[in-house]
Amino acid sequence: MKVAFVHEWLVKPAGSEKVLEAMLSLYPGAPIHTLVYDPKGFEGSPIARHPIRTSFLDRLPLARKKYPLYLPLMPLAVESFDLSGYDLVVSSSHAVAKGVLTGPHQLHIAYVHTPIRYAWDLEGEYLRGLPPLARSLARPLLHYLRLWDQASGARPDLLLANSRFVARRIAKIYRREAQVVYPPVDVDRFRPREDREEFYLTVSRLVPYKRVDLIVEAFRRLGRPLVVIGDGPERGRLEALARGVPNIRFLGHQPDEVVRDHMERCRAFVFAALEDFGIAPVEAMAAGAPVIAYGRGGVAESVLEGETGVFFPEQTPEALAEAVLRFEERAGAFHPERCRKRAEAFSRERFLREFAGVVEEALKHRVP
Repeated sequence: MKVAFVHEWLVKPAGSEKVLEAMLSLYPGAPIHTLVYDPKGFEGSPIARHPIRTSFLDRLPLARKKYPLYLPLMPLAVESFDLSGYDLVVSSSHAVAKGVLTGPHQLHIAYVHTPIRYAWDLEGEYLRGLPPLARSLARPLLHYLRLWDQASGARPDLLLANSRFVARRIAKIYRREAQVVYPPVDVDRFRPREDREEFYLTVSRLVPYKRVDLIVEAFRRLGRPLVVIGDGPERGRLEALARGVPNIRFLGHQPDEVVRDHMERCRAFVFAALEDFGIAPVEAMAAGAPVIAYGRGGVAESVLEGETGVFFPEQTPEALAEAVLRFEERAGAFHPERCRKRAEAFSRERFLREFAGVVEEALKHRVP
């Protein structure tokens, strides 16, 4: 059986690339079709051991660094891939990858990390971040993108979602049912510790939708120690918000071993974003840390309130601060081993078993 993979872009490893890497382990040597590929970002990665086939976008000026500027051409680019020689096509999609063209005798399985968020439910937030002229140009582009996205949602034979939250968004946008297969989390690289320290921790890209600003503000008011690991365009603004507040420390980007060490020592992990799944909270639980999180999105499916964490109902500093105080009142109820056991439900081994089972079952019902 000839198998091919499709992934939007391969510029630097992130959560969706970890999912792709796990799926590829089941099909050694399968080629990856991607719009843009930067080999420097994948040196030593298992992904780089597979044949990489890029679209015409990869040959355009600055495409590897400024690929979002080529968004209007992405539907055309993904439709330009010739996949006619493959029996099974697996797309890993958070934008356009699911829109590849396949024939009636091919099986196309799309693992959907999310429908295009900035074209649908995050359109308002996306447009607010643009200057007026760019905003006026972006509106018709996003309208076109929604039409194409909805049409291309009908192309895969089978849709997989990375959470029930995303499955509901798929049902609303594409009017299709999606089977949930939670993404793989490398829980084995963490070791839960009973002796926790007093600081709270958040690990995140410092971009607006992650809402690290409300975490900083809540801990500024509470006076509790907070460590922020991560970097991004919001860092300057966040550091200014915490200026003169000795209980908040920014460590910037840190290697995996530093992140792991902090997760294994922190009192609790704080998470304020509305995420489709949210790998970091599961990693924190694998390290024995309870999670204080905004109780919507994928995190509401991974964290067990009252057992492995505490939820707050609104993305406000006041709601988060109140949740921290509730957590401290019940701190003895959260045990590292219970957190670890919950995280193991999202292991890489479980993902590979479920994904392989889905493919096997779908192949049985493929039209000959």
